[in-house]
Amino acid sequence: MKEQLFEKLDSAFEDMVVIRRHLHMHPELSFKEEKTAQYIYDFYANLGVDAQMGVGGNGVVARVKGGRPGKTVALRADFDALPIQDDKDVPYKSTVPGVMHACGHDGHTATLLQVAKAIHELQEILAGEYVFIHQHAEEYAPGGAISMIADGCLDGVDVIFGTHLWSLTPSGTIEYLAGPVMAAADRFTIAIQGAGGHGAAPHQTKDAVVIGAQLVMNLQQLVARRVNPIDSAVLSIGSFMADNAFNVIADSATLGGTVRSFNPKVRDLMELEMKRVVDGTALAHDCAIDFHYYRGYPAVVNHATETDFLKTVAETVPGVQAVVESTPQMGGEDFSYYLEKVPGTFFFTGAKPAEPYPHHHPKFDFDENAMLVAAKTLGAAALDYQH
Repeated sequence: MKEQLFEKLDSAFEDMVVIRRHLHMHPELSFKEEKTAQYIYDFYANLGVDAQMGVGGNGVVARVKGGRPGKTVALRADFDALPIQDDKDVPYKSTVPGVMHACGHDGHTATLLQVAKAIHELQEILAGEYVFIHQHAEEYAPGGAISMIADGCLDGVDVIFGTHLWSLTPSGTIEYLAGPVMAAADRFTIAIQGAGGHGAAPHQTKDAVVIGAQLVMNLQQLVARRVNPIDSAVLSIGSFMADNAFNVIADSATLGGTVRSFNPKVRDLMELEMKRVVDGTALAHDCAIDFHYYRGYPAVVNHATETDFLKTVAETVPGVQAVVESTPQMGGEDFSYYLEKVPGTFFFTGAKPAEPYPHHHPKFDFDENAMLVAAKTLGAAALDYQH
């Protein structure tokens, strides 16, 4: 049966590319993916496959039942884009100003749609049930996974598999890892209210820029001096805003950034220690500082049994040239919520193009041949899990 699946996917590759390029040209931001959701739903409707729109928001879920009893396997792909201007010179460049698929979600969707079509065409000889989860809003917390789960997308599911096309890993490579594989992704804002004034009279002010600069330096010490070196954490200040004339001392300033961690205890520690530093800085400068810490996605923690299963399956997939253990990524992913509910694993499919750029870059692209490798690996895992 796997051989038949592989043959169907080989035949569908050109259609896979067409779908991916259509989606790339018509991206939609998180929580605004109405046309993309309709496109996905129409694809299933044209196949005659039962699908539901509006799952947890803009999510779409389709189900295919095999001809024989068996387990229920879920496969997931995300489909939202990012607020980035597409700077590539390609025929399928984004047509939406300031919005592009800069993370491969268009490829994830095209891949899963063709896997679903192949499984639908083979359903009479297959066992079990297959759930195709097309998730909106992966890029922006609270994300789409948690609301789709609340709306029943995992009802009856025994296992879930997902993959991410990875532009900096050579094509033909499958990367797996049991345990934590992607970090918890939190964000924070720090609003400083000082007392502005003339640049020639700093002694009459409470300089929000100086206070902010001190916060930047002090916060950078938390990972180095408060987190156990055996653990991992990242604290990055991504923005520092205090726009004034050259001879004006800032009345206010705002900092924004992100914290990444794997260990829940480290996550708690970072939030606690950040508040302590902020409160201490406010006291030292006799000013008001408003600190908000927003919990994002928890860490993606792969289940050991399912990860080992995926590794074994990947080694049998045509087109896979290497199956290697991954290293944990500090990027976040709300696939974590699925893994908190059911067993499963999230893996990376190498998709390095001729001119690679990192994810979320204006010139991001990937090797489209990697979609076929991802499709065969996901499809093989779904079929083999019935044994």
